Amino acid sequence: MADDDGSPRCLVTGATGYIGGRLVPELLAAGHTVRCLARSPEKLRDHPWAGEAAAVRGDVTDEESVRTAMEGIDVAYYLVHALGTGSDFEETDRRAARIFGERARAAGVRRIVYLGGLTPPGVPEHELSPHLRSRAEVGRILLGSGVPTAVLRAAVIIGSGSASFEMLRYLTERLPAMVAPSWVRTRTQPIAIRDVLRLLVACARLPDDVNRTFDIGGPDVVTYRDMMQRYAALAGLPRRLIIPVHVLTPRLSSLWVGLVTPVPNSTARPLVESLRHEVVRTETDIERYALTPPPGCLALDRAIELALQRVRDADVATRWSSATAPRAPSDPLPTDPDWAGGSLYTDRREREVAAPPEALWRVVEEIGGENGWYSSPLAWSLRGWLDTLVGGVGLRRGRRDATRLRVGDCLDFWRVEEIEPGRLLRLRAEMRLPGLAWLEMSVEGRVDGGSVYRQRALFHPHGLAGHAYWWGVSPFHAAVFGGMARNIATAAETRSQAPTLP
Repeated sequence: MADDDGSPRCLVTGATGYIGGRLVPELLAAGHTVRCLARSPEKLRDHPWAGEAAAVRGDVTDEESVRTAMEGIDVAYYLVHALGTGSDFEETDRRAARIFGERARAAGVRRIVYLGGLTPPGVPEHELSPHLRSRAEVGRILLGSGVPTAVLRAAVIIGSGSASFEMLRYLTERLPAMVAPSWVRTRTQPIAIRDVLRLLVACARLPDDVNRTFDIGGPDVVTYRDMMQRYAALAGLPRRLIIPVHVLTPRLSSLWVGLVTPVPNSTARPLVESLRHEVVRTETDIERYALTPPPGCLALDRAIELALQRVRDADVATRWSSATAPRAPSDPLPTDPDWAGGSLYTDRREREVAAPPEALWRVVEEIGGENGWYSSPLAWSLRGWLDTLVGGVGLRRGRRDATRLRVGDCLDFWRVEEIEPGRLLRLRAEMRLPGLAWLEMSVEGRVDGGSVYRQRALFHPHGLAGHAYWWGVSPFHAAVFGGMARNIATAAETRSQAPTLP
């Protein structure tokens, strides 16, 4: 079933996520044909590689869509998990893995490749965190599917935009001195993202009789405290004062991480729980298959240097927040033909702008993150903190790129649902709300060379709480949304009038 040149045909699940979004171009560069299975294929359209990979709509829990996606596939990459979707996420993971394995066997797929978590040897499975326990179970299900499977088990992944790296970066940069949880003394074996991707690609050509797990990791075995001190040195920061204590439980630790870093509690907790036990490779068998050529995997310092350089160059291809947030709404926009009706509140703003459409669009596309929202910073910060306190993502996710957006990008507590360059930006809210919300900004040119800025905030309430929420915040709309429209127009006019350098 391989292509005429012998290159495998690969299926990638999780292509909208951190690992999958980086794996696809690596597979393409290796000469493989790639198909992506995604719940929202449109979120892939703005990736640089979108025109080279096919995309099909589906979900790993939907047997029919998985069956369709598997047709003609040689190697299937399983890079998804249900963490954060609810208390029954382990059952969801279990069901999805079974469907994936069964459909792969029925389609004659030659190999499954799965990236899981490194588990501590000698620790009973019931003592593991639900996150690690579920990842281990998924690996077992795929290994028992009847399709030769390679399960790569990694600990901390160091790369620009990874949740582990963001947690390390912000903790170190923001806290010159800290009372830290005792897990900062636990040994772990980090690995660079580029080595993870290289090994995932290489697994496509493993011998057909290989059906097993492989531990993967870099050459350094360090504590989390060591990693913070190394990061500080490489970032040019003074040595950090770190005092471990035993009173912080994983739950309290995740709250602490959530307050200090952009990583929300729901994402921080499984990361924290996975650091409670020592996770170090117990075998290096993957090297027997020549998948780790000399000089081997990158050292920790080099991995940190590369990640830091990517961040400083604003060249982060994917981030931990690239995947849609758990429980994010997927309902149609209220103006879509398949909108089911119901109450809808709208705040509309429109302004004529004495600036060309290009100047106005640049301001619109650069909104959010460190660039701000052009109105009442205190109100936006307060809303972000309130969202954080109730377990939401808050304003901490920022932007992937300071000047460019693409469909699927997170933007503080919004996500880009639609973008038509030069004309339209539509954001869907991912903060905790008693309803669904969108913020839409559009640009239209005028015959006199100026432009018109239009802005809509839409809210579809859920129940009485939703109606009460809208009326409770509506008195602030003039300051927040009105100020936003006014200041965006002013910023565009100021930019267009600024002299250009020769």
